Amino acid sequence: MIDDEDQILTAALGALGASSSGSGGRRGAMSAAKRLKKNVYETDLTLAMPVEAASEHTEGILAQAGRMLEAEGTHLAGARVLRAIVGGGLGNMNPVLITVSLTSDGPEHTAVSVRGAAKEGLIKQRAGEKTAKRITELLAHQGMN
Repeated sequence: MIDDEDQILTAALGALGASSSGSGGRRGAMSAAKRLKKNVYETDLTLAMPVEAASEHTEGILAQAGRMLEAEGTHLAGARVLRAIVGGGLGNMNPVLITVSLTSDGPEHTAVSVRGAAKEGLIKQRAGEKTAKRITELLAHQGMN
């Protein structure tokens, strides 16, 4: 399992290139992706539920929004880490890596950190930022139910 953000995004863009142009498209997309800058956005929120319930809630939202990844060291520094590739940008065609860290903030509260990262081309779409905000809204809204 790859744990580096840039490598994950490069591989995701390569897979997208391969789906439309075969192995040549994969190599071309991966080569271009290595040169692109990242758009990164991080935000925090607190969910009024225990960390295990928050983890299940988050996993459900990420699985519905995209493709779950297995994160190495899913319990880093006392936090549970969940990752997914979610479509963002124009037509949801730009792969965005969403990383959610959950830490117990008492028996009935969970501190949540949401990070979105996406490669940016010449046209700035802020896909990492917009997708992280969208996932955060889903977590906060559905966490109230």
